[in-house]
Amino acid sequence: MKLKSAALIALSSVAFHSQASECGSVTIADMNWNSASLMANIDRFILEHGYGCDAELIPGDTMPTGTSMIEKGQPDVAPELWSNALKDALDKGVEEKRLRYAGKSLVDGGEEGFWVPAYLVEQYPEIATIEGVKKHAKLFEHPEDDELGGFYSCPAGWNCQISAGNLFRALKLEEAGFAIIDPGSSAGLSGSIAKAYEREEGWFGYYWAPTAVLGKYNMVKVDFGSGVDLDEFVSCTSQPDCADPKATMYPPSPVHTITTEEFATRSPEAYDYFTKRGFTNADMNQLLAWMEDNQADSEEAMFHFLESYPQIWQAWVPADVADKVTKAL
Repeated sequence: MKLKSAALIALSSVAFHSQASECGSVTIADMNWNSASLMANIDRFILEHGYGCDAELIPGDTMPTGTSMIEKGQPDVAPELWSNALKDALDKGVEEKRLRYAGKSLVDGGEEGFWVPAYLVEQYPEIATIEGVKKHAKLFEHPEDDELGGFYSCPAGWNCQISAGNLFRALKLEEAGFAIIDPGSSAGLSGSIAKAYEREEGWFGYYWAPTAVLGKYNMVKVDFGSGVDLDEFVSCTSQPDCADPKATMYPPSPVHTITTEEFATRSPEAYDYFTKRGFTNADMNQLLAWMEDNQADSEEAMFHFLESYPQIWQAWVPADVADKVTKAL
């Protein structure tokens, strides 16, 4: 009996190591912003405990990570890459069979727009449209001139300052009585929303998702009535020398999980997980707000997500993998 037991243990060990060796070592880029770092930690835990991978996080950022994956084949996975930033290089990497677009890490894409507080829309439903905002400019009092409406733009030096400024002109907001406010920093912009919310005052300006701010504060994206004109946005709205900007809503920014071709070929089951793993902006906003409220790091937020939202992540993996991850928790 003892010999039989020893043989069974040995066989089990071989089976486990065989599974681990199929997946092998996996390097995952841990980017320096919260949503990407949270995804990286979730991916590491699921790959390690669900698929038997030897998963490791390494520091990353958009341009250096994308370039390194194309040129050196490392890291194996970039969980959240805003792919427009280096689209041509990524597409070439896919064409040369170095990379794969595994799936959309943010299924709605990165979201940008002009926003107003939901409590104000409840009182004045028409301000969910740009024409309504212009009609009620006095609701959005400029902090330095009560005769003007205030529009909070992107901090100086950010790319979105260009698009917000061009849209300010295209929508003829100055003629409607608005002046641009430079919030000075990301903290200044988010702080202005928090302050308005605490006092239930008017606020109108640029913001983006997924972010903790839009998880904490219920904001409504203003409809320009224009739809998305991608050609206009690329050729003019986003350009500093756009002479005659036209109104367009912001197109969603594609946000992908990118893997190396070598990893996808070597570990098809683990790769399949990345084709299914993705977050809505609403879910990610809530997770980022939880991180901020609890002063939690990405690893703590990972445990919170896996323990509190099984209905989301278990849809990404087969039942046996979900069981292993649940036991590991």
